[in-house]
Amino acid sequence: MKDIRGIILDIDGVIVGEKIGINSPHPHESVIKALRELHTKGVVISLCTAKPHFAIRQIIDDAQLDNLHITDGGGVIIDPIDNVLVSVHIIDSAIAKKILQKYIDANIYVEFYTTQDYCIQRDQTSEITKGHVHILQREPITLENIVEESSAYEITKIMPIAKTPEEIEEITNIFQEFKANATLSRWVHPIMLPLQFGIITAPGISKKQGAIDIVTHAKISRENMLGIGDSTSDRQFIQMCKYAASVENGSQELKELIAAKGEENTFIGPSVDDHGILDIMKHFFNENII
Repeated sequence: MKDIRGIILDIDGVIVGEKIGINSPHPHESVIKALRELHTKGVVISLCTAKPHFAIRQIIDDAQLDNLHITDGGGVIIDPIDNVLVSVHIIDSAIAKKILQKYIDANIYVEFYTTQDYCIQRDQTSEITKGHVHILQREPITLENIVEESSAYEITKIMPIAKTPEEIEEITNIFQEFKANATLSRWVHPIMLPLQFGIITAPGISKKQGAIDIVTHAKISRENMLGIGDSTSDRQFIQMCKYAASVENGSQELKELIAAKGEENTFIGPSVDDHGILDIMKHFFNENII
């Protein structure tokens, strides 16, 4: 068994898939049970996601993961079980307003998030909204004018959503004006493909910074950390972990990064819809621990 004391674990595409009622919007019960048992044995398991903490609260509660988690793409570090809020990174209000205006003007669907809720503009309500309600398990607050009304909120994340490859490029191009004042990364969700989500956070804030915060507060060396993800954005935190894993449905780029860490430190499990995380845990923690 490897000397692994902590896991940083992506959610969507890793433990949550596209089989609604089986592994979506929450992981399969066998996965929850395995996470709970491993955590009970003393392994810190920090969920790492672009989603807000309220959208993953049931996973945290069911698996009894009473430690810190990375949410909103690194914008919020929180242990909701013990009511510990370590950090909240707010996007400057004036910058947030300008970013929202640019995407609204470009007719790009956009949401913004706070530590407790998320908001959309009423006239943008669509099938995207419906799909996101399933993912987040919460209805959004609808605003008449998302730009003007944003000033009343402390925004942790702005999420423009691309419906086409052209919109993906447009989201990136629009953001260039703000790259000194915010950070942009990407996220996808199995049940909403081919949509792509832009994750805009405060400057310097990302899953990597969230992972640094986790290892600092948990007092675990990176040499004893396992990073598990499926998308290119997960390289942000997987790069800093000695051990790394993905699932068969993971991106080729991420798999190549993982392979570079050496066979003894890595593993690629079956797909998320075949509960590949169970094979990953058995590989790293031996056949008997799960």
